[in-house]
Amino acid sequence: EDSMMEIIDLESRITIHNVPTGAEPEGVALSPEGIIYVASEVADMVHVVDAAAGAVTDNIIVGTRPRRFVMTPDTDELWVSAELSSEIYIIDRKSNEVTDVLEFLPPGFRPEDVTPVGMALTRDGSIGLISLGRANHIAVIDAKNKETLAYVLVGRRAWSVALSSDETTAVVANGLSDDITLVDMETYRPLRSIPVGRVPHTVIIDD
Repeated sequence: EDSMMEIIDLESRITIHNVPTGAEPEGVALSPEGIIYVASEVADMVHVVDAAAGAVTDNIIVGTRPRRFVMTPDTDELWVSAELSSEIYIIDRKSNEVTDVLEFLPPGFRPEDVTPVGMALTRDGSIGLISLGRANHIAVIDAKNKETLAYVLVGRRAWSVALSSDETTAVVANGLSDDITLVDMETYRPLRSIPVGRVPHTVIIDD
């Protein structure tokens, strides 16, 4: 059964477009050019939507259960986390082609433990952070050559990761240990974990 994405005029609070998508649309991202990207968890696709027309213009096949997006500031890349195929898909936003597929494996874990969801990029697009879910780590990568710089042990079921505004600290939400972990971005080492409420999922930093 198809699902919908609604485009809403925020001033009038009226839905101006209902855009059919694949089932269970999860992640949504808006490009500076006004293109909307929607991840369908069931169809294993990224839908490319023209916001003005309210219509899907392309479908990009990715891995199993795509979840979240980040866009590089300087290389026109769209990164998509595919949770159940343990991959990050790199899409060229100009061609809508998949140009690379990244895989991660922290020491001591099995490939099926790696369930990436959340991602973050430094403002200059040089460093990427990937939360690896059941593998209880984040991966720190060189976003240009896609090489892994470090695996950082955090809490259980690392769902999402965000950067402080000065980019000195990463904050990771650990869904199964009910805490967040602060990571030093200079040394790529965990600083401390802070207990929070049950099953923390997403971190948004307002500093």
